[in-house]
Amino acid sequence: MIVGSVLLLSSCDELVSVFSGGDIDAEPEAVSVGVVLPRTGYLGPGEFGPGALVMEDAFNLALEEANYSQSGGAKLKFIVEDDRSTTDGAVSAFNKLIHQDRVPVILGVWTSHVARTVFPIAQENGVVAFSPVTLAAGLTDVGDFVFRAGQPTDVLIPAGIKVTHEQLGYQRAAMISDSVDDFSRSSAEVIRNTLSDFGVDIVGAETFETGETSFSDQLTRIKDADPEAIFLSAQQIESIHILKEARKLGIPADVPFIGAILSADDIESAEGAAEGAITFAAWRTDADTPGNQEFVEKYRTRFGREPSIWAALSYAAVHILDEAIDNAETKDSVGIRDALANISNLDTILGQFSFSEVGDGAYDPTVLIVNDGKLEVFGEGGMEQAK
Repeated sequence: MIVGSVLLLSSCDELVSVFSGGDIDAEPEAVSVGVVLPRTGYLGPGEFGPGALVMEDAFNLALEEANYSQSGGAKLKFIVEDDRSTTDGAVSAFNKLIHQDRVPVILGVWTSHVARTVFPIAQENGVVAFSPVTLAAGLTDVGDFVFRAGQPTDVLIPAGIKVTHEQLGYQRAAMISDSVDDFSRSSAEVIRNTLSDFGVDIVGAETFETGETSFSDQLTRIKDADPEAIFLSAQQIESIHILKEARKLGIPADVPFIGAILSADDIESAEGAAEGAITFAAWRTDADTPGNQEFVEKYRTRFGREPSIWAALSYAAVHILDEAIDNAETKDSVGIRDALANISNLDTILGQFSFSEVGDGAYDPTVLIVNDGKLEVFGEGGMEQAK
């Protein structure tokens, strides 16, 4: 009876194995990916556009493609945490994902200011932090578990100033920047140093603090200084306020605002005040990079709006991460870290993508100008609008 029972149990196990697909045919367990972004708070959807929702939308669009592709690679599963637009919220989210959910990799966050605080947490715990959109210089210097898809300010800005200075020939420039926000301070420092290198006189340098909504005093002083260009270093909401107020104060459209980065959402919210503004970017909607037009059309159809640079970077980041996970020798944080570091000349909507030695995105940037409410390549019809 004992032998018969063992044989029966064995037969049942074999039947279960057959109906479940067995160990040989079973799909590998999905890799859990933490996602940290502001779903609520002032950086979420609101008066000035979709905010960080564009990042989550793009993440999900790319996730669907990655999981339903025919590559046969490991599937991904998102565990999303709302940082509530605060540094404390992001710290809590990182700690939960690392210690409770035990994810090997975290995608996000929305601002460099938050990244400066949470990237060290990931590094200390040996968990990969992969940011699509943060741009402040030096963020990836934290260590070898930190990566980003975007290009840092100390790469984007000098390249952009070189192009605009050569074509516009400005010799007198003003600056207005957020003195609190990490990205803005990093951007302003690089702008100041690069303008000096090009022999451009800075005739006015104004500052403000995150959350301010009136910039009349600063912009009036800039107007009185009579610059030929104005360099703007601010986050989305403050940038929109500044552009609107500048035009109301009579700063003419032939004095362009220049900076990194102005998105399609910002232009729409600025309601015409962004006309003639110039931005340093890593992507544009009409680029003929692999899969770009398909992405633009899918995004428009799904979400009813134009994809921004932030959406493009977020979408590309998921596909870059998916490629790394497929290539990783092990699906833990160390294996994923090593596979990300080995990404080289990968075809993406950003172009051929590689990581620099410190984990920053490395690919060809571009310079764009707002012409008739749309971003187009600077120097191809739109440049004359800014002169």
